[in-house]
Amino acid sequence: MTFEDLGLRSEVLLSIKEMGFEIPTPIQEKAIPHLLTEDSDFVGLAQTGTGKTAAFGLPLLSKISGAKKLPQALIICPTRELCLQITNDINLYGKYLNVSCISVYGGVDIKKQITDVKKGTDIVVATPGRLMDLINRKVVLLHQIRYVVLDEADEMLNMGFKEDIDDILKFTPVEKNVWLFSATMPKEVASIAASYMDNPLELSIGAKNQGNENILHTYFVVYEKDRYPALKRLIDFHPEIYGLIFCRTKNETANVAQKLSRDGYNAEPLHGDLSQSMRNMVMDRFKKREVQLLVATDVAARGIDVDSISHVIHYNLPDDIENYTHRSGRTARAGKKGESLSLLTQKEVFKVKGIERQIHAEFQKGMIPNAAEICQIQLKKLVQKIKSTTIREKDIEPFLPETFEHFQGLSKEEVIKLFISAEFNRFIEYYERAGDLNAMGTGDKSSKPTRSREKGERRRDEHKTRFFMNLGKRDGLNVGGLLRTLCDATGLKSGNIGRIDIMASYSFFDTDREHVDRVLKKVNGAQFEGHQISVEVAAEAKGGAKKSMNKSRDQRGFGGRRSEKKFAPPSFNKRRR
Repeated sequence: MTFEDLGLRSEVLLSIKEMGFEIPTPIQEKAIPHLLTEDSDFVGLAQTGTGKTAAFGLPLLSKISGAKKLPQALIICPTRELCLQITNDINLYGKYLNVSCISVYGGVDIKKQITDVKKGTDIVVATPGRLMDLINRKVVLLHQIRYVVLDEADEMLNMGFKEDIDDILKFTPVEKNVWLFSATMPKEVASIAASYMDNPLELSIGAKNQGNENILHTYFVVYEKDRYPALKRLIDFHPEIYGLIFCRTKNETANVAQKLSRDGYNAEPLHGDLSQSMRNMVMDRFKKREVQLLVATDVAARGIDVDSISHVIHYNLPDDIENYTHRSGRTARAGKKGESLSLLTQKEVFKVKGIERQIHAEFQKGMIPNAAEICQIQLKKLVQKIKSTTIREKDIEPFLPETFEHFQGLSKEEVIKLFISAEFNRFIEYYERAGDLNAMGTGDKSSKPTRSREKGERRRDEHKTRFFMNLGKRDGLNVGGLLRTLCDATGLKSGNIGRIDIMASYSFFDTDREHVDRVLKKVNGAQFEGHQISVEVAAEAKGGAKKSMNKSRDQRGFGGRRSEKKFAPPSFNKRRR
């Protein structure tokens, strides 16, 4: 079926043809003929990114007459970004019609919007709060409204707009059509439908609340303190990423974006504390791909309609499961494929089952990539970049003779190694001491990572020396933390470290025997998260490990509690005195 088969006005068909529209999406194919021919209420359920704006915008333009003083159609949506997006789309669809469409939303000067409304318009696209303000000022008059569209209805209710929507609809005529579009159908949305609709046709593309089938959902289990390092590794492992990173709060969004920018990533924040002009600028740069990573809150990201987003990363899972559908729906738009990656702690893994039931899709358990995997994929990217570089013969010709002289005596292989190393050495040095960031012990035995350094995985051998350390799980120590501490203090690589056993209040680890003196000299007295480290070679004789444990208890005090006087940082002891 094509758009010509749906019964749209010729002027609308001409405009969408110029926009490159050819084949309607499933929600468009099923919704448009009904909305064109039937004078009834309607509920359309489809995941984000399936073309819902055109599903209501095209029939709306085909049914209303233009050049009216008062609005005939009202479209209500949750955010100013989505409001602007819908208005832009409606104006493009109606390019060859004498139909006007304006948007009203908060965060900008209300005076200009009042002027625009008073000039007359056929369609008003509005956010609930600003619309109520204009209604109360008697600027927006709704008594001639024939069609009300509630777009992203579930999100509007999540944002607390239930009372505003109730009040707005009271100003509209009883004889009108209400078209409700939503990605999910929680009970609150069903309540809206029951209250303001008369026997609506309900059209659901896929199962209710189903997520986009083109999205691959993966979760990674990390320790809380490793959340940001894990995020960086996921980004580095996908060098061509063009994506969204979702955080729970404005502060977290700003903090993560600032860290990424400081660490050399092309990232910008998008949250409610930014001015409207700043938000518009950030979004414009993101759409032009001048920004590679957009770090956003749930509310700020509504209305982002970019077809080519490759990844959505959930730095934290949303509090409401419905928001996961909206977040992940930012990728895999317009029939493309995408990935939704979630960072979880061990205590959050149980949430995955609830989301799976909600979106009718399964998650894969992923592994935070290790240093070797990241370096390999980054090196491949570098080689591809070099191979695809355009050679400007005329521009570089004058400099080549002197350049060739500098490389005399070197083979082709040696020159290639030098060029790659000049570009790649810093990356390798950053990751050569990196440990495993995957958290173990989630209870998911069927999918335990194969690269873990959990208890018992590495067997001791005759070339290793066993060490005892005075810190354990109670001090926040984990396998990755111990590895990083050892490598940072000694300069060793992770490959020099053998089996690691993390206990409640102490730990054991193995290293190559030739590094014993270095470990004892460099690690003793080092700090881990404010705790002073003490290491010694574990006794091999029977009972030696028990002696080390007893010594740890003596140092910490009764019950394994550390003696504050002996182990607290100097500044802490000074404050106590």
